[in-house]
Amino acid sequence: MKAKDFILYLLAGTLFGFVLMKAEVVSWFRIQEMFRFESFHMFGVIGGAIVVGMISLQVIKRLNVKDKDGNPIKISPKDSTQMKRYIIGGTFFGLGWALLGACPGPMFVLLGSGLTIMIVPILAGMAGTWAYAALKDKLPH
Repeated sequence: MKAKDFILYLLAGTLFGFVLMKAEVVSWFRIQEMFRFESFHMFGVIGGAIVVGMISLQVIKRLNVKDKDGNPIKISPKDSTQMKRYIIGGTFFGLGWALLGACPGPMFVLLGSGLTIMIVPILAGMAGTWAYAALKDKLPH
């Protein structure tokens, strides 16, 4: 990776972190409110992100948008035979999110904001990723 690209990605990630903090979507209390159905805040943010994502994908498809290197962006359809794996993976993701009060991206934002305890779930997530990679071929398809 070129230094210019690295700096650009670092700046984009930092800006994204600030946006997450200001929108309060990394707040443990906001996340707990969502899972207890006590507030619309997080549902509104997530719903807005889904709408923006849908519109963005349509723009990419219809205008044949290219990546930064000029290559066409390909969006492959999901394999519906893998639905069981998506449901199980999504359930584990949701359980972890509910128990911890943060999903993977905001864990780094929280660490950057000074919440050093986030090192524990970050390391646990890395260990889980490593374990999955090691066991992937032995898991049922």
